[in-house]
Amino acid sequence: MRNVLPWREPATPAGTMGEPLKRGRFGEYGGRYAPESLVEACREVDEAFREAWADPGFRGALARLLAVHAGRPTPLTPARRLSEALGVELYLKREDLTHTGSHKINNVLGQALLATRMGRRRLIAETGAGQHGVATATAAALLGLEATVFMGERDIERQALNVFRMRMLGAEVVPVTTGSRTLKDATSEAMRHWVGATADSHYCIGSVVGPDPYPWLVREFQRVIGDEARAQCAAELRTGVPDHVVACVGGGSNAAGTFAGFADTPARLVGVEAEGGAGAARGRLGVLHGSRSLFLQDDDGQIVEAHSVAAGLDYPGVGPEHAHLRDLGRARYVTVTDDEAIAAAVRLARTEGIVPALESAHALAWVIRAAGDGELAAGSTVLMTLSGRGDKDVSTLKELL
Repeated sequence: MRNVLPWREPATPAGTMGEPLKRGRFGEYGGRYAPESLVEACREVDEAFREAWADPGFRGALARLLAVHAGRPTPLTPARRLSEALGVELYLKREDLTHTGSHKINNVLGQALLATRMGRRRLIAETGAGQHGVATATAAALLGLEATVFMGERDIERQALNVFRMRMLGAEVVPVTTGSRTLKDATSEAMRHWVGATADSHYCIGSVVGPDPYPWLVREFQRVIGDEARAQCAAELRTGVPDHVVACVGGGSNAAGTFAGFADTPARLVGVEAEGGAGAARGRLGVLHGSRSLFLQDDDGQIVEAHSVAAGLDYPGVGPEHAHLRDLGRARYVTVTDDEAIAAAVRLARTEGIVPALESAHALAWVIRAAGDGELAAGSTVLMTLSGRGDKDVSTLKELL
């Protein structure tokens, strides 16, 4: 039996998960640590986003696209058989049921509309698991834009289905052969490419990372998850608000979007990281990809390669707002091993008829473990964001099971 640490009472300081402070800061994290050639581009994105987000016409156009193209709202599904076995009431926020199969479409449709408003004709993106790349290619095709997606060579091998989908949608997929050949290196290459293309291209970053305003911008586009879930919980749960709100965390966009809907409630927020990519749980202060946050580093301050069976969690850090939420005690960050995630994916498939993405399976693995350890009290209500579907991971699961 594991040692079970007592829960801290959630702290909810005024303005939690609101607009960042001056210079894009969430406490001591965030900022705009960009090359001089990108500072002006980031400023333009910031100004355009603020103007668009205050414009009812822009928000109405995005809401329509999310409804008629992406399929929102997504349902809140009670996991009845699994709940009975675990002794808790588990509800799944079904982002796997969106068009393209993950939460990534929410952010990308917003950024693609913003790019069009700014007069940009091409989207640049990075991707790990491929879902952000597929969403970017989809939005580009829908709005008549070009798309260039950078993807680590290793991830191209294990996410062949998503690579084919991106190319079928008309996107250029650029293999990244440097470093670990995974998400970190794809992000670095995408940012380098943007340096020479700011006049006609928009960098459509996929998570709550990067230089200001991206962590805030992406969270706001993903807030639709938490806002929907908050209303659904109010209507369907006996408690109105769940006792626990759980989501997987790589960079952390699905978690940030979910948490934003519950930051001002008594719900306990739990972010679940991969054991080999635990930036929030074990990272140290540093700067990477234009932002000051928590990253896995060696004693010389060099970024340490992350590992996860889930390509989307294979990132050595966490978004700056998650680092801030950790410091505030408003959210807790825990880790799950590859084996636990794989077992959780199989269990959900066999009890609820849902094959989750391996990223989402990490969140479920923690719920299963915490219910078994008594960390989740019997009868607790748990909302878990199922961030994506598992089609993309079938080849990986076939090798491991």
